Amino acid sequence: MKRAEDVVFGGSGLDRAASLRKDPEVLKALWQDPRSRVLPMWQGKPLCLRAAETPEDEAPDGLALLPVSHDMVVFEDMLFLGLSDAGGGYFAQNLNWTPAGDTLPEGFLDLSEQHHPDLPDTHVFAELRRIMTRLTPREAELAATARAVLSWHQSHGFCSACGAKSDMLEAGWQRRCPSCGTRHFPRTDPVVIMLITHGDKVLLGRSPGWPEGMYSLLAGFVEPGETLEAAVRREVLEEAGVTVGEVSYLASQPWAFPMSLMIGCAGVALTDEIKIDPLEIEDARWLTRQEMMASFAGAHPMVRPARKGAIAHFLLENWLADTLG
Repeated sequence: MKRAEDVVFGGSGLDRAASLRKDPEVLKALWQDPRSRVLPMWQGKPLCLRAAETPEDEAPDGLALLPVSHDMVVFEDMLFLGLSDAGGGYFAQNLNWTPAGDTLPEGFLDLSEQHHPDLPDTHVFAELRRIMTRLTPREAELAATARAVLSWHQSHGFCSACGAKSDMLEAGWQRRCPSCGTRHFPRTDPVVIMLITHGDKVLLGRSPGWPEGMYSLLAGFVEPGETLEAAVRREVLEEAGVTVGEVSYLASQPWAFPMSLMIGCAGVALTDEIKIDPLEIEDARWLTRQEMMASFAGAHPMVRPARKGAIAHFLLENWLADTLG
C-alpha cells in the first residue's frame, strides 16, 4: 500500500538508538544535555500543550516536552525513547501524582484534562486517543511508544516466573528479576483489522457499548500458531458468519491501548450472508461505496464514520479513494 506509513502512529523515522540502552554513562550524558526533552505521562495520558487560542471543547494542540532540568522529572526509572534530530535525546517518565478532586471520566472517550500545579496553565494531561490527529508524526511516535512501554511497566512489575518484584533496566526496555534472574521484555499484541469487501460493498461491525451509530472494521487478536491470513478468516467467520477467501496485507498501526499492533488486511468475501455472534459483536452490516461516502460526509441515517486517526478510518478512506494499491 503506497500510503501505508501515512497512518497516525505510522512512524517518523525516530532514531531509537537501541545500542545506547546498555550504556548508562552515555544515557546520563544525554540526560544532562540541555537539548534533551522528557515526556511526562500520567495514567497513560501524555503531557500536552493547550495554546491560549484553543477552544476548551477542542483537544490540545500537541505534546508538551519538558527540559531535563525540570524539577518534576528525574533520571531514575526513565524510559529512553531515542535521539533528537536537533541533538540530545527523548525520554519519558510516569508521574506519580493524585490530582485534587479527581474523578473517573465518563463516556466512551475520556475528555477530561488534568493540570499539575507545578506546570503552566497551558500544560495539561489529555487522553492520547483524543489528541492523536493533532500530533506531528514525531510527537505521535514518541507518545505511542511511551504509553505502550510505560503501561507495560505498570502492569508487569512482578516476575511471572517466581513472583518477586522485578527491576527496570536497559533504559526502560527490559525488566529483570533480582530473585531468579529472569528477564522480561515489553509485549506487543498482534491484532488483525480487516477491510472485507464483496463486490462494491464493505463489511462493518459494532461492539456493545459503542456510541450510537459508531461502526468500524472487524478486528481480532492473532492466536498463537496462526498466520495473519488464517486470523482474518477465523475472526470474520466467528464474528459475522462470513467466509473469506483471498487475504492481503495493507498497512499497520501501533495502537498503544494498551500495547497492540493493528495489522490492516484486505479480504475478499466468498459469501455475503451475515450471521453475527452476539457474544462477539452487537451488529454487522454491508455498506455500499455510496453509503460509505454518505457516512464519511455525516449524512448516513444509521452509520457514523469511523473515528479519525484509527487505522479503520484510514483504510476505509483509501478504499473510497481507490488508493489501496
